[in-house]
Amino acid sequence: MKNNDKEVLVYSTEFSSHSYGPSHPLKVERLQMAVDLMDAYGLFDSQESSWVEAKTADEQDLRLVHTPEYLEILKAANSGQPPPHAWEYGLGSGDNPVFPGLYDWSLLVTGATLECIRQIRDEDRQIALNIAGGLHHALPSRASGFCYLNDPAIGIAQMVNEGLRVLYLDIDVHHGDGVEAIFYNTDSVLTISLHQHGHTLIPGTGFIEDMGKGAGQGYAVNVPLAPGTDDETYLWSFKEIVSPIVLAYNPDVLVTQLGVDTLATDPLASLNLTLNGFSRLIQEIKSWDRKWVALGGGGYNVMNVARAWAKAWAIIKGLDVPDDLPEAFVRKYQGKQGIDLTLSEPLQKGHGPVSDNIRQTAHSAVAKIKETIFPLLGI
Repeated sequence: MKNNDKEVLVYSTEFSSHSYGPSHPLKVERLQMAVDLMDAYGLFDSQESSWVEAKTADEQDLRLVHTPEYLEILKAANSGQPPPHAWEYGLGSGDNPVFPGLYDWSLLVTGATLECIRQIRDEDRQIALNIAGGLHHALPSRASGFCYLNDPAIGIAQMVNEGLRVLYLDIDVHHGDGVEAIFYNTDSVLTISLHQHGHTLIPGTGFIEDMGKGAGQGYAVNVPLAPGTDDETYLWSFKEIVSPIVLAYNPDVLVTQLGVDTLATDPLASLNLTLNGFSRLIQEIKSWDRKWVALGGGGYNVMNVARAWAKAWAIIKGLDVPDDLPEAFVRKYQGKQGIDLTLSEPLQKGHGPVSDNIRQTAHSAVAKIKETIFPLLGI
C-alpha cells in the first residue's frame, strides 16, 4: 500500500552514534539538531512515524562507484585504527580521520540515500530528504573532504542502471568534484555545481572550462563565484543557468546536494548568503515539480545547519516557519557548549553593496556557460 504523503525524511538516530572527533569541523550532532528543530516547529505528522528509518547499504551498491581495494581499507579502518597504507587512500589526515565505526557510518549514510531513491521509485514519493547525505568529495579509491563514500554518486549510478535520466545539482560552497569526476566522461548524467571559486577555496577545482570529456562534453557545468557573493548575485546566476538547463534536460529524477556552508557565518568559507536566500533556492527547486532526492552536505555553523535544513523541510512540505526558535528547542539546546542560538544578522539582512568584482565574476561565468555549454545541450 502506497503512503499518501508525497514527501519523506529518511533518518536514523544511529547517525548520532558516530563522531569525527571533538576537534573536527564536521559535527554529526548537527543532524539531530536539525531534526529536533523540525519537530519543535511541528513539521512532522504526529500520527505517524516522523521519518522512514535509514538502512545500511550493501557492498554491491558501493561497488557501483568504489573499488574493491578501497572498500577493504574502509572496512579495516572501522576499528578506529588506521590500516597499513591508509594514507594512500586519503585516510588518517585531519580532513578524513580514522574513527571507530567509520565504515558503519558511511554505510548508514549511503543506505539512507539509497532508501530515498527507493521511496521515490517504489513508494510513489515526490521528494525524499536525507540530511546526512551529500558526501560529494569521495573518489572511487580515495577519501576526500570529510567524505569516505560518495553517496550521491552511488545513488545516481543505481538509477542510471535502471534507465533513469538524472540531473545532479550541487549548491554546497565547495565544488562537487567527486560526483563530477565519476560521471565526467558520460552523457548519462548531467552535473551542475555552483560554488566558491576554486582559486579561493578547496578543493581548488570546478572551473568554467571543466565541462566534461568525450560523450560527456557539455554535461558538467560549473559556476564558480567570488568570495562575498550575496543572495541576489547567487540567485541571478542560478536562475540564468540552472533553471534553463533543468527545463531542457528534463530529468526523470533530480538529485541535489544542499550544503549550507554558503551562508555568511560559516567558518570554513566566504560566500555571503542569508537564510532567506537559501530558502529562495529551495523554493525555486521545488517549483520545477520533479521527482527529487534531496541530500544534505556541508555546514560548519551548527545553528545555520539546523535552521536551514528545517526551513528546507518546511518548504518541501509546503509549510511556513518563523525565524524565532520554538521554546522547546531553546530549552533543549540553551547553554550547550559550542552552540549559539542567537540568530546572527547575516542570516536575515543584506551585507552592504556588492563589489563590481563579485558581480563581474558571476556575469562572466554565466556568459561563458551560455556561449559554450548551452549550444551543446540544445538551449
